[in-house]
Amino acid sequence: MTNQLNQIQTADKQKPADLVFKQAQVVHVLSKEIETADVAVTDGKIVGIGSYEGREEVEMKGRYLAPGFIDGHVHIESSMVSPVRFGGVLLRHGVTSVITDPHEIANVGGIEGVQYMLDDAARTPLNTYFMLPSCVPATPFENSGAVLTAADLLPLYENNQVIGLAEVMDYPSVAASSPDMMQKIKDAATAGGNIDGHGAGFTPHQVNVYTAAGVQTDHECTTASEALDRIRRGMYVMIREGSAAKDLEALLPAVTEANARRFLFCTDDKHLDALLADGSIDDSIRLAVSYGMDPLTALQLATVNAAECFGLQEKGVVAPGYDADLVILDDLESLQVQAVYTNGVKRAEHGELTEAEAPPVDVPERLTHSVQTTPLSEDALAVAAGSGAVRCIDYEPNSIVTGHAAVHLPEKDGQLLADPAQDIMKMTVMERHQQKGSIGLGFIRGLTFDTGAFALTVAHDSHNLVAAGYEDNDIRIAADRIRELQGGLVLVKNGQITAEMPLPLAGLMSMKPAEEAAAELTAVEEAFRELGFSGDFNPLSALSFMCLPVIPSLKLTDMGYFDAEAGEHVSVHL
Repeated sequence: MTNQLNQIQTADKQKPADLVFKQAQVVHVLSKEIETADVAVTDGKIVGIGSYEGREEVEMKGRYLAPGFIDGHVHIESSMVSPVRFGGVLLRHGVTSVITDPHEIANVGGIEGVQYMLDDAARTPLNTYFMLPSCVPATPFENSGAVLTAADLLPLYENNQVIGLAEVMDYPSVAASSPDMMQKIKDAATAGGNIDGHGAGFTPHQVNVYTAAGVQTDHECTTASEALDRIRRGMYVMIREGSAAKDLEALLPAVTEANARRFLFCTDDKHLDALLADGSIDDSIRLAVSYGMDPLTALQLATVNAAECFGLQEKGVVAPGYDADLVILDDLESLQVQAVYTNGVKRAEHGELTEAEAPPVDVPERLTHSVQTTPLSEDALAVAAGSGAVRCIDYEPNSIVTGHAAVHLPEKDGQLLADPAQDIMKMTVMERHQQKGSIGLGFIRGLTFDTGAFALTVAHDSHNLVAAGYEDNDIRIAADRIRELQGGLVLVKNGQITAEMPLPLAGLMSMKPAEEAAAELTAVEEAFRELGFSGDFNPLSALSFMCLPVIPSLKLTDMGYFDAEAGEHVSVHL
C-alpha cells in the first residue's frame, strides 16, 4: 500500500518522480498514436504522462519511448546459453519479457532441468515467464530422457514465474481426451494460466478440437490461410521468425486492421550468433515494417498484444499503472535500440549492458553428464540394400516441414551409400539418455554439402544425438567426439575433426559467457564451408528439426523413420 500511495502522490505532482523521460515521443500502442510528453516513473511503475519533474531526468530530444518488446514463445535452450546469459543478450535488443517453454531441457533432465532454468532465470532482470512442458516425451515415437506427468508438473504452478502450459503438441491425446493430458490442461486452467498450442498442418476441424480443449495460441502457422483459420476460431497467432523456421513474410498478408490485435511475434528457436547480430523481436519488427506493415501496428504486435495474450496486465503499454519496461528508439523503421529499462532501471544502453550479469546458478551433475552413448561399431550405421527405391527426407530450406521422397541410391557390398551427386546424405539418430542403444538410420536430401559429416546433441524434441554425412567413418568420429564432450556440435572431414563447440549443459547449452559461446558457434558455422556447404539456411537448425516427428511429413528418430501423416513408423525401403 505504501508504494501505491507514493505513486498516487507522484502522479498528482505532490512529490517528484524517481525518473522522468522529458519530452518523449510516446508510442501509444493501444491507440496507435504518438504523443509528445513527459513520462514519470516511481517505484518501477509509470505514474504519469504530461509534465513532470523527477529526481533523475532523461532528455529525450525527440526520441521515441515505447514499451519493452515481448517474445511470445521461445526456447531459451536454442540460444545455446543459460537463462542468465540469454537475458543479457535480449535486453540489449529491447526485449524486456519472454514467455519460455523449457521442454528442451525437460526432455533431457526432467523436473531437475526445469527447476534449473527457473532458478537461473530468476537472476536476470529480463522478465522470464515459464510455460510448463506439456509433452515430455513429445511423442511415444522416440526415446527421451524423461517423462513428466500432470502430477509432476502441478507443484511448479506455485512458482510465480510459471504462467501456463506450454505447446500442446500431442494432438491425438487431446482428441482422445487422454486422462493425463486432460489433467495437465485442467491444472493450467485452474491456476489461471494460458495453454499454448502446436498446430502444425492442422485442418480447421483439428483447430476446433484444440480450441474446444482450451488451447489458446499457435505458433506453427506457415500460411496466411492457416493463420486466419485460427483467428476465426478465437486463437492468438504467433508470427514466428527464428533460425530454422521463418514464417513472417508468409503470414503478414493475414494481418489486417480488423484482426491485428490477435497476432504477436515470437522467435521459438533462434541461435546465439543470430540473436547477437540481428536481434530478437526487434528483428521481427524491422522485417515486418520492411514488408509494408505500419510501424505502430508492428509495435502493437510486439508489446501489448503479447502482454494481453498471456495475461501480463502490467506489461506492454506506456501508461500509468504499467511496469516501466521501456525502450528508447531513434526512429520506428530502423528501430535502433538506444536504451532499455525494466522496472524503471536502465539495463542496457547503446548495445551494452549497464551492469554485470549475475553469476549463473550451479548446474546439477545430471545435466552435465547427459550423453550416455557407447562407441559405435564399424557396421552400426550400415543400411542393407533392397530391391528398389528407398525413402528419403526432402529438406525444404528455412522450414521445419519436410517432403517425403523416393530415391535410388548406389550400393557397395550389399549396403546403401549416401550420394553427393544427388545431394543425399546418410542420417542417423542415436539414443543418448539411458544407454538403450537404439539407432535410427535413413537419408536426407537438400542439405547442400559436398563432403564430410556433422553431428549434434540438439535434436528436437527428445534431443538424442543426430548426425548426417557421406561416410560412415566420419559420422562415427563425430558421434564419438560428442560423447567425449558430453554434448555439442562437431564437424568432420576425411576422418579429421575440423570444428567443434562443446555444449555440456544438458547437451544443449554452453556454460561460457555469450560472446565466447558465440565465437565458438561462428567458428563452427564458418567451418561448414570446408565441407562444401552452399545453402542459404542454417544447417545446424535444419538437422536439429529433422528429428521432430510431430511435424509433417517424414522425420527420423532413434526408432527409425516416422511418417507424421500416416502416424506410424515406416521402413527405409519402399
